[in-house]
Amino acid sequence: MSIKRLLKSFQDAVRGIVYVFKHEQNFRIQITIGILVIVLALLFKVRRSELLLLLLLVISVLVLELLNSAVEKFADVLKPRLSFQIEVIKDIMAAVVLVASFGATFIGLIIFWPYLFALVV
Repeated sequence: MSIKRLLKSFQDAVRGIVYVFKHEQNFRIQITIGILVIVLALLFKVRRSELLLLLLLVISVLVLELLNSAVEKFADVLKPRLSFQIEVIKDIMAAVVLVASFGATFIGLIIFWPYLFALVV
């Protein structure tokens, strides 16, 4: 095991995250929402298990968006943008992120509902 290679791997990974952050609006939106969710969870003092679930959901959506971005870039290299198959692949990957985002939102609402309700009552 080489420390130099390990550090290079981390550097490459950070460069990938920075690239997606700079070039993908949805990733920036998802990071912003993720930070907001975690801040709200800490402010509401949600249970540890709820916080862990929220963190897992935020990380999952971000990972899927990174994967979506990678597949889109790879698809662009393989075929021109006008290819029907590439368009379908990109649509499917976008759907993956959308389903995960909707699922995370739904679960987040279930977790936050009692805390929000307690504020108004």
